[in-house]
Amino acid sequence: MDKKLLSDYIDACELIRETEQQIRRLQDKQSETTQDSVRGSNPDFPYNAQHFKIEGTTFSMRDDARLLEKKKLLADRRAAAEETRVQVERWMVTIPARMQRIIRWKLFEGLTWEETAAKLGRKATGDSVRMEFTNFMK
Repeated sequence: MDKKLLSDYIDACELIRETEQQIRRLQDKQSETTQDSVRGSNPDFPYNAQHFKIEGTTFSMRDDARLLEKKKLLADRRAAAEETRVQVERWMVTIPARMQRIIRWKLFEGLTWEETAAKLGRKATGDSVRMEFTNFMK
């Protein structure tokens, strides 16, 4: 396990969230409907004017094909990001609890070294926690 995979974990989690939002937007676009009213008349005598309300989707068959392709690409992207996330979480279980806490706070939550040290307690300083992390990652 290297530091690059840890930083990939953060990006993978964000990518999963963004991908899910994009999929929801695509599905919303597919179900979007429009309404309009038109005027016309009876086709037979007497020709009385009438108003008709029409409703439908602006989504065409071509758009539907593109949507399915985009959904598949987004699903593939999400699956790859999910695999990275699982790898990191599997690795995290194998390391000491103290290092799990340091990695979670510093890398995943973005705390500073000093904030991480304060959460660890036991007279830890930002520099000591940073060195502990650096030595562990060697």
